[in-house]
Amino acid sequence: MNSLGLQTIEAKAFVPAQDFELSLRFYQALGFIVAWSTGEVAELRHGQSSFLLQKFFVKEHAQNFQMHLLVTSADEWHQHFESQQIAEEFGVHASEPDDRPWGIRDFTFTDPSGVMWRVGHSLAP
Repeated sequence: MNSLGLQTIEAKAFVPAQDFELSLRFYQALGFIVAWSTGEVAELRHGQSSFLLQKFFVKEHAQNFQMHLLVTSADEWHQHFESQQIAEEFGVHASEPDDRPWGIRDFTFTDPSGVMWRVGHSLAP
């Protein structure tokens, strides 16, 4: 609760998709579950995290849109990305995991619409 007595329940980003069905398949290959879909918007979940995928695309917007996913092991997520050959199947790019000066070990990948994701875990102090 804040000083005004207001409470929040959650916040979700609307992630753009140039090809909605392709993007759904991409996120499912990563391990996200489609909680619901209207064909124009879908809620995708993984554990306690979720976002809304929308059938909306403006190239400049998508290529400047970023998401961050905090996980228990960035290395395991990267290994899954590689073992499932997601980059090859969907024509996207992923970087190698690396320790960042801000205390996170992460890697990045782009989705089929050009949205960049940063997947990482906190490094011990």
